[in-house]
Amino acid sequence: MKPATFPEVFSLQGEHALITGGGTGIGLAIARAMHAAGARVVLIGRREAELAAAVKELGDRASYHVHDITQFGAAAPLVERIVQAHGPLTCLVNNAGMHLKKPAVETTPEEFQQVMNTHIFGAHALSRAVIPGMIERKHGNIIFIASMASLFGIPLVVAYAAAKSAMIGMIRTMATELSPHNVRVNAIAPGWIDTAMSRKAFAGDPNRKSKIISRTPMARLGEPEDVGWAAVYITSPAAKFVTGSILPIDGGVAMGF
Repeated sequence: MKPATFPEVFSLQGEHALITGGGTGIGLAIARAMHAAGARVVLIGRREAELAAAVKELGDRASYHVHDITQFGAAAPLVERIVQAHGPLTCLVNNAGMHLKKPAVETTPEEFQQVMNTHIFGAHALSRAVIPGMIERKHGNIIFIASMASLFGIPLVVAYAAAKSAMIGMIRTMATELSPHNVRVNAIAPGWIDTAMSRKAFAGDPNRKSKIISRTPMARLGEPEDVGWAAVYITSPAAKFVTGSILPIDGGVAMGF
């Protein structure tokens, strides 16, 4: 096999990525980076106005579908519609999620289930829908957006932490099953990233930001594009021997004190 050369080794030309929660925040940053690297991107989410604005910004090679990933039975028909409209999907980014900040003793079974439905069952349903085509073509990438909560203990997020931890087990199992078919499965674990959601959280708790930065060796928040370009790397030929990995994008939080 002829070795790839720079910059082709980081190109996503010919890739077709489905990105959940792609209208805002980290999902949109991933879409921007993948699109800039040459991929066609399809954004899905529940809020059409945000998706439409994102696709308008991206321009050619971008489209969207309004979809609730907790409607598990709708995953396969969605993928079929996308494939018929734009061709086979070669990459799935399971980014959509929900947060719940509540003491463990106050978290109800219904709330716990809702978080798991989004992060685990919804992601699994979409993965099941795209995997057969990837196996058939002997080419594919599935990326999960994990969390610092899947690496160490964070108080008041028991359902979220459980879901993100379960995600790590799912990634490792799927990577082992799919690797013989040249389908790679990896995760990105963002640290504290400067997004509209994090700014809203800090506005209600001004001491939290300074506490987070004091525990971050690089002493600042990350930017959404830091996660976006990491996703490009994982999907690109440069990472063709990378699977089952969890890549922290966290300014050193996971290894700092």
